[in-house]
Amino acid sequence: MKFVSPDDKFQGMNYLPREAQGRLRELLRTFPVVLLHGPRQCGKSTFVRHVLPDWTQFDLERGPDRRLVGADPDGFLAANAARVVFDEVQLLPELLQSLRPVIDADRRPGRYVLLGSASPAILRSASESLAGRIGFLELAPFSAFELRGRKRGADRWFHGGYPPVHALRTDVQRADWLDAYLETFVQRDVPSFGYSVPPERLRKLLAMLAHNHGGLLNTSELARALGLAANTVAAHLDLLEGAFVIRRLQPHFANVKKRLVKSPKLYLRDSGLLHRLLELRSRADLDVWPRRGASFEGLVVEELCSRAVRHDPRAPVAFWRTHAGAEVDLLLKGERGLVPIEIRLGQQVDSRDIRGLRGCMEDLRLERGFVIYGGNDRFSLGGGVEVVPWVEVAADRIDLGLDRPGSARKSK
Repeated sequence: MKFVSPDDKFQGMNYLPREAQGRLRELLRTFPVVLLHGPRQCGKSTFVRHVLPDWTQFDLERGPDRRLVGADPDGFLAANAARVVFDEVQLLPELLQSLRPVIDADRRPGRYVLLGSASPAILRSASESLAGRIGFLELAPFSAFELRGRKRGADRWFHGGYPPVHALRTDVQRADWLDAYLETFVQRDVPSFGYSVPPERLRKLLAMLAHNHGGLLNTSELARALGLAANTVAAHLDLLEGAFVIRRLQPHFANVKKRLVKSPKLYLRDSGLLHRLLELRSRADLDVWPRRGASFEGLVVEELCSRAVRHDPRAPVAFWRTHAGAEVDLLLKGERGLVPIEIRLGQQVDSRDIRGLRGCMEDLRLERGFVIYGGNDRFSLGGGVEVVPWVEVAADRIDLGLDRPGSARKSK
């Protein structure tokens, strides 16, 4: 059985290969079940249809498919023993319970793929029901790498990465789509996750988070501004993080003789949603926004964190900051240990800009560090510090040491 996903009318024959393709095949060679999860409209259905064209696919958002599978999940799985995709699996949670005895009776890899939209409960349920039997793969919206060389690839920063956005022609159409996406999220998606949060409260919280993008997260301060208990706001943040809307980047802790910041940094994961929440209407508005450097920082953080986590879902991603103010925007774990990365939007970088980076390298005894910036030239500042243009990182022409041995795609 084939189904038509909403993704198709946006991508059609212009399907773009995804970086996760090799990783999905690798997981299917290892586990009986793979869960591909990510935000709604990030292209999961289209991706799997192109990678696994011969698999039978059922869309549980469609009433007939959900009734067919849900009437007798045990009997259905017995009759469909392998090479089956279940889309929007969070809509039929009992299917996960039925999968366990089926898998235990036959542990051969590559039997089922589950697709789950942004439901915080789906990961927890799958982990509990199918522990040791299931592999996990997160699919994000288009990365800058995936859009390289495309006509609208240059719009990735301002408009974000959701596939439908890049099929639309005008800024007005794209803004309308992003507005509708946010409205659907607060009005329909959140209740479907089992949460009862007034939509207006969630809109206000999202707007506040957008204005704090790239800054330290202070949950108590947010709670006071919203007139809510701190634990209520913390629960809302858990929801938004589980739904792939925000990223809370945790600080790196080390046994050094300095006081380190303990609060996480907050980012809106998609730059297009960030800019809509900030009511920026065009790239010209972004160019004069006083905190556009924070927007660029979030773009780079998301690109590199998604790349690291795709190769290893448990890959540590963090930042470094001391109470004295010395900071490194991103710390990733690569093949050769920790990789400290400073992010600068400007066209120039000199030794004064990297004092935090050098301090971090000294404290953690790291021999190599990077500055990713908005200029065009690649050069060294000595002492193991390499300055790399963002365009080369986005095109994956620089080895940052993030890929792991045996990963599906090594840096060029």
